[in-house]
Amino acid sequence: MRNAPGEEGLRWLQQAEEDLKWAVDLAERGGYHIACFLAQQVGEKALRAYLYAKGEEIVTGHSIEKLCSWASQYNGDFDVKKEKWSILDGLYVPTRYPNSLPDSIPAKVYTRDAAASAVEIAKEMVEYVKSLIQSD
Repeated sequence: MRNAPGEEGLRWLQQAEEDLKWAVDLAERGGYHIACFLAQQVGEKALRAYLYAKGEEIVTGHSIEKLCSWASQYNGDFDVKKEKWSILDGLYVPTRYPNSLPDSIPAKVYTRDAAASAVEIAKEMVEYVKSLIQSD
């Protein structure tokens, strides 16, 4: 049996919060490429949390932009927020695979600043979604 929408949303939000802790840790300790990837994953899970909390049964896809567009059906503010947040979509593949970067590897390309920026966006996403879920 499936959880109630609010419970399912909270489950996804809790996982996003746990993953965020590790993204912060890696960004501080030098695992910049992994912190960037985790930031994208955190944002994705936060948006999924919102959509599940709204009663969606199946939420597919990895694109922050598309998940924001979907969420905007319930709250138009997501359309505005996706302008900033969708930058995380560019971190889904190249942070993990050498063949997505010319003549280098993710571990050498991603920097402290890139990780810090990505993690800040992920934090913002989690906080925003948490405030919406808690107010419902």
